[in-house]
Amino acid sequence: MCGILAVLGCSDDSQAKRVRVLELSRRLKHRGPDWSGLYQHEDCYLTHQRLAIIDPASGDQPLFNEDKAIVVTVNGEIYNHEELRQLLPNHNFRTGSDCDVIAHLYEEYGENFVDMLDGMFSFVLLDTRDNSFIVARDAIGITSLYIGWGLDGSIWISSELKGLNDDCEHFECFPPGHLYSSKSGGLRQWYNPPWFSETIPSTPYDPLALRRAFENAVIKRLMTDVPFGVLLSGGLDSSLVASITARHLAGTKAAKQWGAQLHSFCVGLEGSPDLKAAKEVADYLGTVHHEFHFTVQDGIDAIEDVIYHIETYDVTTIRASTPMFLMARKIKALGVKMVISGEGSDEVFGGYLYFHKAPNKEEFHRETCRKIKALHLYDCLRANKATSAWGLEARVPFLDKEFINVAMAIDPEWKMIKPEQGHIEKWVLRRAFDDEERPYLPKHILYRQKEQFSDGVGYSWIDGLKAHAAQHVTDKMMQNAGHIFPHNTPITKEAYYYRMIFERFFPQNSARLTVPGGASIACSTAKAVEWDAAWSNNLDPSGRAALGVHLSAYDPKSATVSAEIVPPKIIDSIPRMMEVSAPGLTILS
Repeated sequence: MCGILAVLGCSDDSQAKRVRVLELSRRLKHRGPDWSGLYQHEDCYLTHQRLAIIDPASGDQPLFNEDKAIVVTVNGEIYNHEELRQLLPNHNFRTGSDCDVIAHLYEEYGENFVDMLDGMFSFVLLDTRDNSFIVARDAIGITSLYIGWGLDGSIWISSELKGLNDDCEHFECFPPGHLYSSKSGGLRQWYNPPWFSETIPSTPYDPLALRRAFENAVIKRLMTDVPFGVLLSGGLDSSLVASITARHLAGTKAAKQWGAQLHSFCVGLEGSPDLKAAKEVADYLGTVHHEFHFTVQDGIDAIEDVIYHIETYDVTTIRASTPMFLMARKIKALGVKMVISGEGSDEVFGGYLYFHKAPNKEEFHRETCRKIKALHLYDCLRANKATSAWGLEARVPFLDKEFINVAMAIDPEWKMIKPEQGHIEKWVLRRAFDDEERPYLPKHILYRQKEQFSDGVGYSWIDGLKAHAAQHVTDKMMQNAGHIFPHNTPITKEAYYYRMIFERFFPQNSARLTVPGGASIACSTAKAVEWDAAWSNNLDPSGRAALGVHLSAYDPKSATVSAEIVPPKIIDSIPRMMEVSAPGLTILS
């Protein structure tokens, strides 16, 4: 991942302003340690911190068209760039970078070219002929992006909050699947697939079509000119990614450059569920496996760095980001610059344990739609920033546009969890890769119960975090939490602890508004809370709180709400994702 920062239409074009823009851009240098670039045209500044993945030798940014009238700064990967070049026979490309197509597509198709891009991206394009500009973010929000406004009327764009929070009067998340045009003066949605309206689909389940779509999504992400690997937790999603990658790596350009044996990476506390399962999958697939251990104290010591880089105070996100943050540093130290990961599957297929309580297929489908739309605030945020903190890029094939179209067109009756029929969560995905003749995975891995990442790295990780927070947050502090933090009031000591750290780094009101909040159960959106009245009695984000569902569930007595909890004051309507109990459910294997 790269880092981009743009200041557009500012009233100051002095040398002092240029120095300030460079200073702010350096706050993003962790995202792109390979090269820095700045382009200034009149009252506009475009900066770039590069992580070189494709064409490391000549792909430095900003990028230009032939006469340098069109200037682009991009964070991301365009997987179909070679096909797009074929549509531009009259254009001369300066580099072999995948992002080089953007300026030329704009010349040919104007602002409407964005939907032609297949990949993950955030970019700012400046047309110096009339000083107009456009800003766009990928369909799901895999890449992070923020927009801000200065008192002088300037518009600021940054990959992270820290690039603009000190210099903008107001700032917010740039919405996924949207484009900002200076000509129209506002945002418009460029990504509007059939599932976005939450209409209930009726396409029959075709396991082979689903398999082909996901294999294609993984294969296109093998595009790289640098060493890469896969993140492997031993769960269904990461194991499928690893299996498909291992099958198709031979014969690719990446294999010719770096070898045909896949490298896999896992992190966990000593003896954690993920370490054991990942080792088994790695042995089965024959990967070069790298196992990283951390202690609870290692994680606690990293919390402040994690919150600074991830830019959130959401409890679940911080719990899961910390092990990933530690692992990313180890991976980068090995010389690896890109990894493929399994985020997004639970949202697309209803893989969270609370989906057991979906009352009907209509509610099931609408909830998956809501979950995908919120991914940029949670798992995409974590995967992007936890890896980018160390100059590592994460690619997520489950969020491939074409794959999502196929998966979200399936009649949701097939996705419903039906234990009496042996249909556990994500059964349609498991069944699609259940190949007797040429198995992708061992059966017990293919049908392994879901673990949240923050649980799978070791159950004592979350317990240790709670204990640490309890030492730093008093009962009196909790009693006054609603006055200190009237927006998204923390309701546990752990949440209060994270909030204090966040506010120290990002004290602006705009910053706290970028973090979601509100009623939620078991990583659900607020709407799904209505599925079971009993859910309101437990507010712990861990998957183990799914009593009667998770095979290593908490003791029911210890899952009750503690005295530290105060009534939440919900100010916004963004869904908060937390995991709590689902009484009376069982898993049949």
